Amino acid sequence: MSTQEAPNQHVGPDYKPTSERPEATVSKSLSLDNVHILPQTSQLIACLTMIRDKSTNRADFIFYSNRINRLLVEEALNHLPVLPHNITTAVGRPYAGVKFEGRICGVSIMRAGEAMEQALRECCRSVRIGKILIQRDEETSNPTLFYDKLPADIKDRWVILLDPMLATGGSALMAIDVLLSKGVPEEHILFINLIASPEGAAKFAKKFPKIRIVTAFVDEGLNEKNYIVPGLGDFGDRFYTL
Repeated sequence: MSTQEAPNQHVGPDYKPTSERPEATVSKSLSLDNVHILPQTSQLIACLTMIRDKSTNRADFIFYSNRINRLLVEEALNHLPVLPHNITTAVGRPYAGVKFEGRICGVSIMRAGEAMEQALRECCRSVRIGKILIQRDEETSNPTLFYDKLPADIKDRWVILLDPMLATGGSALMAIDVLLSKGVPEEHILFINLIASPEGAAKFAKKFPKIRIVTAFVDEGLNEKNYIVPGLGDFGDRFYTL
C-alpha cells in the first residue's frame, strides 16, 4: 500500500522571519468537512515529536501525550452546541455568556482510549465515561467486539469517543455502530484521536458524515501491515507498559 509523505512547513512564532523558523513535518490536509485537524503550531509539533521518538521514555511519553490529549478535548468541546446564558458578575454588571446545550459523556475504546480520559475529566468536571472493548485481529485487521459498558441514558447525551490511533478505522466504525444501537444520534457523536491515517479518516468520515472527527495529525498512510506510518508504534504499549 503506497503512502505519500506529509508536507513540511516553517513553524514557530510569526514575529520571527521565515529564515529563522525551522521546517517541520505537518499534518496532511483532507478535503472532508467533518474532519477537523488541530492547528499545526510549534507547541503541537514539539509534543508530537516527543511521542513519535522511539527513544522517548515512558514518563515523557505519558506527559506529552496528555498535553496533546488536552488540546484535542479543548477543541472538541468547541464543536458542541451552546445556549445563551446571561449572568451577573461579582461587581454587579450583566454579562452575556453561553453554556453547553445538554449533557456530555465520554466513551473510550479500550485500552488505548482510556489514556485520553484524564484530559476529558480535567475539562469536564464529573463527566461520566463508558467503555467499549474491541480488539483487532493481527492477521486480518478485522475488529471484534468483546465488551461494552455505557451510561444507561447515553442516548440523551453528547458523546465524545476516545481512541488515540485511527488506522483502518475498523475499531472506531464498530464503536460507532454500538453507540447507534444504544440510540445515540449520529450528530451527537464527536470522535477525537491523536494520529489518523488518511485512509481511515476518509472511510470514517464518508460512512458517518454527521460525526465530527477532531485529530491532531493526519499521517502519510498505512503500510502493508495496516500500521500508521511514520506513526509512533503501539500507543497502548508505550503509554501503559514500556
